Amino acid sequence: MTTRRKFLAAAALAAVAVPLTTSFPLVAHAAQEKPQLMFVQTAEDLKADDKTLRLVKVGKQTLYFSDRPVRIAGHIEMPAYLDEWKASAGPDNFAADPPNATLSVLEPGKQENSLVVVEVSHPMVDGNDLVYSYKLIEGEMPKTGGATALFIDMIGVGGGVGRGYHGVGVGRRGVGWR
Repeated sequence: MTTRRKFLAAAALAAVAVPLTTSFPLVAHAAQEKPQLMFVQTAEDLKADDKTLRLVKVGKQTLYFSDRPVRIAGHIEMPAYLDEWKASAGPDNFAADPPNATLSVLEPGKQENSLVVVEVSHPMVDGNDLVYSYKLIEGEMPKTGGATALFIDMIGVGGGVGRGYHGVGVGRRGVGWR
Protein backbone atom coordinates (compact mmCIF):
# COMPACT_ATOMS: atom_id res chain seq x y z
CA MET A 1 0.00 0.00 0.00
CA THR A 2 1.41 3.41 -0.94
CA THR A 3 2.07 6.06 1.66
CA ARG A 4 -0.74 8.17 0.23
CA ARG A 5 -3.25 5.31 0.47
CA LYS A 6 -2.15 4.59 4.06
CA PHE A 7 -2.70 8.25 4.89
CA LEU A 8 -6.15 8.28 3.28
CA ALA A 9 -7.12 5.08 5.08
CA ALA A 10 -5.97 6.53 8.42
CA ALA A 11 -7.85 9.77 7.72
CA ALA A 12 -11.03 7.83 6.92
CA LEU A 13 -10.75 5.87 10.19
CA ALA A 14 -10.15 9.08 12.13
CA ALA A 15 -13.22 10.68 10.57
CA VAL A 16 -15.40 7.76 11.67
CA ALA A 17 -14.00 8.00 15.21
CA VAL A 18 -15.35 11.55 15.63
CA PRO A 19 -18.89 11.64 17.07
CA LEU A 20 -21.54 12.27 14.46
CA THR A 21 -22.89 15.23 16.42
CA THR A 22 -19.68 17.15 15.85
CA SER A 23 -19.93 19.57 12.98
CA PHE A 24 -16.35 20.85 13.10
CA PRO A 25 -13.36 18.96 11.72
CA LEU A 26 -11.76 17.46 14.82
CA VAL A 27 -8.90 15.00 14.97
CA ALA A 28 -9.76 11.61 16.49
CA HIS A 29 -7.75 12.03 19.70
CA ALA A 30 -9.30 15.42 20.32
CA ALA A 31 -12.87 14.15 20.01
CA GLN A 32 -12.93 13.54 23.76
CA GLU A 33 -11.59 17.04 24.50
CA LYS A 34 -14.02 19.88 25.18
CA PRO A 35 -13.25 22.75 22.82
CA GLN A 36 -12.84 26.00 24.69
CA LEU A 37 -14.16 28.67 22.38
CA MET A 38 -13.30 32.33 22.68
CA PHE A 39 -15.00 35.11 20.76
CA VAL A 40 -13.96 38.33 19.00
CA GLN A 41 -16.17 41.22 17.95
CA THR A 42 -14.94 44.19 15.94
CA ALA A 43 -16.40 47.65 15.55
CA GLU A 44 -15.57 50.89 13.80
CA ASP A 45 -15.81 52.96 16.97
CA LEU A 46 -16.49 52.89 20.69
CA LYS A 47 -18.64 54.97 23.00
CA ALA A 48 -18.67 54.23 26.72
CA ASP A 49 -19.82 55.60 30.04
CA ASP A 50 -19.44 54.23 33.57
CA LYS A 51 -21.87 51.34 33.00
CA THR A 52 -22.20 50.60 29.29
CA LEU A 53 -19.92 50.19 26.33
CA ARG A 54 -21.22 50.61 22.81
CA LEU A 55 -19.51 48.90 19.89
CA VAL A 56 -20.41 51.37 17.14
CA LYS A 57 -21.05 49.79 13.74
CA VAL A 58 -20.19 46.36 15.13
CA GLY A 59 -19.41 43.60 12.66
CA LYS A 60 -22.41 41.44 11.78
CA GLN A 61 -20.32 38.33 12.46
CA THR A 62 -18.77 37.27 15.75
CA LEU A 63 -15.55 35.33 15.29
CA TYR A 64 -14.80 32.31 17.45
CA PHE A 65 -11.70 30.21 17.87
CA SER A 66 -10.12 27.66 20.15
CA ASP A 67 -6.61 26.80 21.12
CA ARG A 68 -4.97 23.42 20.91
CA PRO A 69 -5.39 20.55 21.06
CA VAL A 70 -8.70 21.14 19.25
CA ARG A 71 -8.23 24.02 16.84
CA ILE A 72 -11.51 25.44 15.65
CA ALA A 73 -12.21 28.79 14.00
CA GLY A 74 -15.18 30.36 12.32
CA HIS A 75 -17.83 33.01 12.61
CA ILE A 76 -21.48 33.22 13.57
CA GLU A 77 -24.14 35.79 12.89
CA MET A 78 -25.26 38.11 15.67
CA PRO A 79 -28.61 36.34 16.41
CA ALA A 80 -26.80 33.03 17.05
CA TYR A 81 -24.24 34.77 19.27
CA LEU A 82 -27.01 36.46 21.27
CA ASP A 83 -28.71 33.08 21.77
CA GLU A 84 -25.71 32.07 23.90
CA TRP A 85 -26.82 34.71 26.44
CA LYS A 86 -30.15 32.98 27.10
CA ALA A 87 -30.89 30.48 29.84
CA SER A 88 -32.12 28.11 27.12
CA ALA A 89 -28.47 27.76 26.05
CA GLY A 90 -28.05 25.43 29.03
CA PRO A 91 -26.79 25.75 32.59
CA ASP A 92 -23.48 27.32 31.56
CA ASN A 93 -24.71 30.26 29.53
CA PHE A 94 -23.22 33.74 29.32
CA ALA A 95 -26.18 35.22 31.23
CA ALA A 96 -25.57 32.91 34.21
CA ASP A 97 -21.79 33.30 34.07
CA PRO A 98 -20.88 36.63 32.40
CA PRO A 99 -17.52 36.41 30.67
CA ASN A 100 -14.50 38.59 31.13
CA ALA A 101 -13.32 40.38 28.03
CA THR A 102 -10.43 42.54 26.93
CA LEU A 103 -11.37 45.64 25.00
CA SER A 104 -8.73 46.93 22.60
CA VAL A 105 -9.32 50.45 21.32
CA LEU A 106 -7.20 52.36 18.81
CA GLU A 107 -7.79 55.86 20.10
CA PRO A 108 -7.03 58.73 17.72
CA GLY A 109 -3.68 60.37 18.48
CA LYS A 110 -2.35 57.47 20.56
CA GLN A 111 0.51 55.27 19.41
CA GLU A 112 -0.67 52.13 21.20
CA ASN A 113 -4.03 50.47 21.71
CA SER A 114 -5.83 51.16 24.96
CA LEU A 115 -6.55 47.87 26.72
CA VAL A 116 -9.30 47.47 29.29
CA VAL A 117 -10.39 44.28 31.05
CA VAL A 118 -14.10 44.09 31.83
CA GLU A 119 -16.86 41.67 32.67
CA VAL A 120 -19.55 42.06 30.01
CA SER A 121 -23.25 41.30 30.37
CA HIS A 122 -26.68 42.06 28.91
CA PRO A 123 -25.80 42.57 25.23
CA MET A 124 -28.39 44.47 23.24
CA VAL A 125 -28.45 45.34 19.55
CA ASP A 126 -29.28 48.98 18.91
CA GLY A 127 -29.37 49.62 15.17
CA ASN A 128 -25.85 48.93 13.87
CA ASP A 129 -24.39 48.95 17.38
CA LEU A 130 -24.02 46.37 20.12
CA VAL A 131 -24.32 47.65 23.67
CA TYR A 132 -23.04 45.76 26.73
CA SER A 133 -23.31 46.50 30.42
CA TYR A 134 -19.88 46.11 31.97
CA LYS A 135 -17.96 45.98 35.23
CA LEU A 136 -14.44 47.35 35.11
CA ILE A 137 -11.77 44.86 36.18
CA GLU A 138 -8.57 46.56 35.06
CA GLY A 139 -7.58 49.66 33.12
CA GLU A 140 -9.37 52.87 32.28
CA MET A 141 -12.36 52.83 29.96
CA PRO A 142 -12.02 55.34 27.10
CA LYS A 143 -15.16 57.39 26.56
CA THR A 144 -14.71 57.23 22.78
CA GLY A 145 -12.28 55.66 20.40
CA GLY A 146 -11.58 54.44 16.92
CA ALA A 147 -11.25 50.88 15.65
CA THR A 148 -12.26 48.54 18.46
CA ALA A 149 -12.02 44.80 19.16
CA LEU A 150 -13.62 42.96 22.05
CA PHE A 151 -11.90 39.66 22.96
CA ILE A 152 -14.35 37.58 24.99
CA ASP A 153 -13.10 34.80 27.27
CA MET A 154 -14.28 31.24 27.13
CA ILE A 155 -16.99 30.24 29.55
CA GLY A 156 -18.58 27.22 31.15
CA VAL A 157 -17.68 24.82 33.92
CA GLY A 158 -13.92 24.57 33.86
CA GLY A 159 -13.80 27.48 31.43
CA GLY A 160 -14.94 25.57 28.38
CA VAL A 161 -17.67 25.45 25.83
CA GLY A 162 -18.47 22.44 23.73
CA ARG A 163 -20.78 19.45 24.10
CA GLY A 164 -22.67 20.06 27.32
CA TYR A 165 -21.54 23.68 27.41
CA HIS A 166 -23.68 26.15 25.52
CA GLY A 167 -23.88 23.93 22.48
CA VAL A 168 -21.41 26.23 20.75
CA GLY A 169 -19.46 24.21 18.25
CA VAL A 170 -21.16 20.85 18.55
CA GLY A 171 -24.50 19.15 18.90
CA ARG A 172 -27.97 19.87 17.65
CA ARG A 173 -28.18 23.43 18.90
CA GLY A 174 -25.82 26.33 19.03
CA VAL A 175 -23.55 27.77 16.44
CA GLY A 176 -21.90 24.54 15.39
CA TRP A 177 -25.06 22.92 14.08
CA ARG A 178 -25.42 23.15 10.34
